[in-house]
Amino acid sequence: MTDAISHQAPEMNTAPSSKVRVWDPLVRVFHWGLVAAFATAWLTADELQPVHEVAGYTVAGLVAFRLVWGLVGSRYARFAQFLKGPGETLAYLGDMTRGRERRYLGHNPAGAAMIVALLVTLSGTAFTGWLMEDEARLAMLPSMPAIVAPAWADDDGDEREYGARGEIEGPLKEVHETLANLMLLLAALHVGGVVLASFRHHENLARAMVTGDKRGPGPADIA
Repeated sequence: MTDAISHQAPEMNTAPSSKVRVWDPLVRVFHWGLVAAFATAWLTADELQPVHEVAGYTVAGLVAFRLVWGLVGSRYARFAQFLKGPGETLAYLGDMTRGRERRYLGHNPAGAAMIVALLVTLSGTAFTGWLMEDEARLAMLPSMPAIVAPAWADDDGDEREYGARGEIEGPLKEVHETLANLMLLLAALHVGGVVLASFRHHENLARAMVTGDKRGPGPADIA
């Protein structure tokens, strides 16, 4: 009887569990906090400027946290775990079009690419918004990488400098609003990808980002 139990124990220990913890609490707080902060910033733009600014700073803080947590956080939060090269990402997208993509326990290659796009776009949106809040910050632009068109010569042939606030704020506001609109498009694509993956792999990915748990990996899954 003792020998039988000792032989069966390894099989019991290696049996896959029904659920596994994938998203740690900080990743979940970041995700839903970012959704709330960006939605607030979008809805209060040009209407409730103080609230808009607070929401923008919250977005910037959350993005900064995610960049750090992507280096030192839990396994599935780390960039090194889920970021893939262009070839692997394109191959995954090709498999998606044919309906044969494999299930990833963490972020799949397409989701990883979307995360990078969202973080870059959010960073640009927050940065341009921060610049517009103080005239002294606008004056810093000549010594920073150009993000708006340079000044043209005036009618007397003399080159105009970035002196008047409006000369920079107008184009900069356009950049800010364009990035915000791009964020809406990316967010829509992200939600679409989540719905598609949830349908294809028979699991609620939105709920997993609330509970932190996902179905344990199967033989064909990538953990």
